[in-house]
Amino acid sequence: MSFVFISHPACALHDVGDEHPESPERLDAINDRLIASGLDYSILRAEAAKATRKQLYLAHDKTYVDKLFACTPKEGKVQLDDDTTMMPRSLEAALYAAGANVMAVDMLMQDKAGQAFCAVRPPGHHAERDKAMGFCLFNNIAVAAHWAMHKYKLERIAIVDFDVHHGNGTEDIFFDDERVLFCSSYEYPFYPFNVGPGNAHILNMPLPPGTDGDGFREAVINQWLDKIDAFAPQLILISAGFDGHYEDDMAHFRLVETDYDWITRELKQIANKHCNGKMLSTLEGGYAMSALGRSVTVHIKAMME
Repeated sequence: MSFVFISHPACALHDVGDEHPESPERLDAINDRLIASGLDYSILRAEAAKATRKQLYLAHDKTYVDKLFACTPKEGKVQLDDDTTMMPRSLEAALYAAGANVMAVDMLMQDKAGQAFCAVRPPGHHAERDKAMGFCLFNNIAVAAHWAMHKYKLERIAIVDFDVHHGNGTEDIFFDDERVLFCSSYEYPFYPFNVGPGNAHILNMPLPPGTDGDGFREAVINQWLDKIDAFAPQLILISAGFDGHYEDDMAHFRLVETDYDWITRELKQIANKHCNGKMLSTLEGGYAMSALGRSVTVHIKAMME
């Protein structure tokens, strides 16, 4: 089965200003690097459809979703929290971002693709069930997981979040749902700060500033891999944040491309064993443009191989 790269031009319409790190240029950096690497010519591309309100209601509180539709500005901006802003086209971008993940689930579960990467923005993993947060409006990976459980009746989904920030929104949505094994690595203490201990199916992995590839890999081996394997997931979802790269000044990890290649290959082995290789990855953080493009490229290569 082929690999599919899903995006939509509307994901570039969410633009909160030249100085904001979560910029439309992030998608350009990924596309430019895929073309330069030659990988672009060997992947299937698909254009996302918008997520529906009913699909969003699976992961989010109905009142919250309806509020975002109602408060979209016709001009100017609406500040949802200190870090999260809605502009006139932000909702449209977020609907396509969530919709890309729904489409990816459909393509994987209907055997139209083996692996998928959603190059979308705004990101999603900080968005809680009823709250926007940390640049995020809808929790894209949570929408994907809920859609897979709702439409395809999956009972075991592993979500792995290797963004440098804790996936607090994903934890909030699935804290009481044992169908989802959620694994989140992150710099601590760091945004969003309010990190809890997790539980049997929430495997938080706080790591200190300065963590390099050796420290990251040791922690993943010791704390995650055996538990994910034992969980025997029917689908592996990845919140792929690349802001732990040493070139990214948003945080203080010292990861490089080979570390993202390594964890992707480790997850691919588990996917091959339990779910016919099916993996869905969606873009979260990553704000150093060259490092982002290079990291996504090795991540996609590892998923394909």
